[in-house]
Order: sequence, then structure tokens, then C-alpha cells
Amino acid sequence: MTSLVEALGFPPDASLLIVTCDELGVSYASNSGVYSALREGVAKDAGLVVPGPWAREAAARYRGEDVGVHLTLNAEYDLYRWGPITHCPSLLDGDGGFPRTVEDLWDHADTDEVRRECRAQVERAIYWGFDVSHLSCHLGALESRPEFFDVALELAVEFALPLRLPDASAERQWGFPFRALAAEEGVISPDYLIRVKRTRSTKHALDELFSDLKPGVTEIVLRPAADTAELRAVAPDWAERVADHDLSMTDGSLRALLARAGVHLIGYREVRDLQRG
Repeated sequence: MTSLVEALGFPPDASLLIVTCDELGVSYASNSGVYSALREGVAKDAGLVVPGPWAREAAARYRGEDVGVHLTLNAEYDLYRWGPITHCPSLLDGDGGFPRTVEDLWDHADTDEVRRECRAQVERAIYWGFDVSHLSCHLGALESRPEFFDVALELAVEFALPLRLPDASAERQWGFPFRALAAEEGVISPDYLIRVKRTRSTKHALDELFSDLKPGVTEIVLRPAADTAELRAVAPDWAERVADHDLSMTDGSLRALLARAGVHLIGYREVRDLQRG
């Protein structure tokens, strides 16, 4: 069977890397951090939180970058709230926004309302002018439950978009073969998914990342944000987001490290074009 790297035109032992910045649209600090990482750093992709308080501002800044839709059904912060863009009562908590936890979402969400809300998020991103490159799921709320995974997969098929999924090792933990189901529908996902382990040293973080890369397509997910008073007030993990921004902007050293490791940077558009082809 032809591997994903071979289908993308690389040798079978090649290591390809997608650097994605999630949570575009959540805050002004996130918008600033994500766009600078895309335009001046090494990031190739971003994930737009369409219901996010600053999503419309993110759309106003858009210049054709590789941006996907980060399907969102949770608002995890205690005091910073956002909610559905459709009328979906089962997707609200008692505070007027999305549930804070995925467990609360799973306990109360109606599948039809999940489907309607997620489709509306993709359609609104397209209406705003985004050339949507892929789909991903906020907090893993969709891909880790079969009935909600079906919604994400339906949208990936309907809009002919790749879908970010965890490694196959998670299939046993979650109890269903989500990667095989996606493959049967012709939906492509990167082979491996890495979330950065935060350390004090950017160099150590980079060393950890690239020492683990295997042949295939690996996606690394960051959440870069500018260090602002707004971010510090909103996000308890603001320091990690600022560190992600610093990591994505270490342009010269990171590119040199990638070159020495023989790693090729790609974006989701190449994967999307392959899936549509």
C-alpha cells in the first residue's frame, strides 16, 4: 500500500512536518501570535475557532494563509465564555456558553445539534473568505466518542477536507478504529500527532520534538499568542502560549535544525489537494 509520504511525492523514508497553530480567533493575543507565526515563523497552518470572541477579527486579517476549522463545542475557561453560533440548547451550560468540560458536553449534547453547529462553523469560515484546508477538533471532544466522531467524519467527507486524528495507538484506548473508518471514506490524516511538552528551554523543546520524528507525516500543534495583559487575564496557561509563540518564531535555528534532520515542512493544503485528487 502506498504510504502518505509517497502519495505526496516523497521517498517512503522521508519525514514530513506540519506545524499547526490552534485557537485562531479565541483572543486578540492569539490572532496576533498565530498570524506572526504563519507569516514570519515556521508555522504552516492554523485552526480557526469560528465561535471564538475574536474570530471575526481573525477573518479581517486573513491574507490567504493555510487555515482550517477547529470544530469547537467547549469553552473551557472559567470567566472567558463563548457559545454556539446556531440555536442548539443542548450545547449550552448554565452559564450561557459552551460546556467547560468534554464530559459535560458528552453527557448533554444532542447529536443532531452537534452536527448542525459544526456544519455551520465550516460554512461560516467559508463565507468569511477562508480557503479552509482541514478540520480539527477542540479538546478532542469529537474524535474520541464514536457518535461525535461520525459528525466530524461526515463533514470531512462532505467538504473534502483532511481530518486531524491522533495516532493509531489511541484506537485501543477509545475503543473504536477511528483511523480505519476515516481511511475507508477517503479522508486523510497525518500519520502522527505531537503536542509540545512545555519546558523552560526552547532548545530542549526542539530537541525533544525532532528526536521523536519518524518517517511519515507528523503534525506538531502549537497555540502561540502574544504576551499581553488580555492574555494573562484570560488564560491560566498564558505562559505556555507565549512559549509556543517563541518556539514558532525561532525561525533561523529551527529551519537549520529541520534541514540537518532532513525534515521537510509541508502544509495541510498539500494533503487536501491529494485527498481531493
